[in-house]
Amino acid sequence: MAGIPATRDRDAARVPVLGLTVLYDAQCSLCAFLRDWLGKQSQLVPLRFVPAGSDEARGEFPALDHRATLDEITVVGDGGQVYRGSAAWVVCLWALREQRALAHRLSTPAGARLARGAMLAAAKWRESRRADSWGGSAYYRGDGWTYQPQSGWTYNPPGCDSGTCSTR
Repeated sequence: MAGIPATRDRDAARVPVLGLTVLYDAQCSLCAFLRDWLGKQSQLVPLRFVPAGSDEARGEFPALDHRATLDEITVVGDGGQVYRGSAAWVVCLWALREQRALAHRLSTPAGARLARGAMLAAAKWRESRRADSWGGSAYYRGDGWTYQPQSGWTYNPPGCDSGTCSTR
């Protein structure tokens, strides 16, 4: 973070954070979209983006649990502060000129519940899009799935009478 001057505002004298490194999941389309959005905003505190779990992240922050940084957004301040989950998102908003007031509202007890709910929704969406999640993101009758209200989803693979079975 050395050499990156912070944009001054009325809080800069009492706030020791002069730069933030955002560790994000580079394989996640939502994470990449948010990285791009954050990067385009006017920043009061400079944001730097590093793919979570990368060699760069491991080299720069050896004490972090890098597996956990792939599960939830993690932000590291230039003074060693570590923010995870909804707190990390709030600190990213705090760094932005147009979003600082929102960040202050989200740091209240009521706002923190809202921020946590938004993070849980994002995590649920991310989980539903993971390529390695069991069952994929949808079940199809043609693939052998059926739904019964009493028992839920069940799988009965289609027969292979013709000898030309799908291998997907």
